[in-house]
Amino acid sequence: MLAYYKNLLRGKQKEYLLDHLERDLSLSEIAKNHGISRQAVSENIRRGISLLYAWEEKLGFYGKEREIYEDLKDLRKGYSAEKLDKIIGKLF
Repeated sequence: MLAYYKNLLRGKQKEYLLDHLERDLSLSEIAKNHGISRQAVSENIRRGISLLYAWEEKLGFYGKEREIYEDLKDLRKGYSAEKLDKIIGKLF
């Protein structure tokens, strides 16, 4: 979900979430790198994740892609024009 909405996050929230979720840094490592408390990092990450979920709830881009991905996997198992039409219908 971060890949879809990260550019909507504020500077530090985005940076801390990327450090934690994509670069796999601990809260302590992030705090040390940015010269802030571990608690501040934790709060920023928690608020950032809440925002990501709120945007997904409103926009649904991640969920829609996951749904289409599952449909494509099903299509791979057994092609039919109906399955393909169903997927195409979800795109628009």
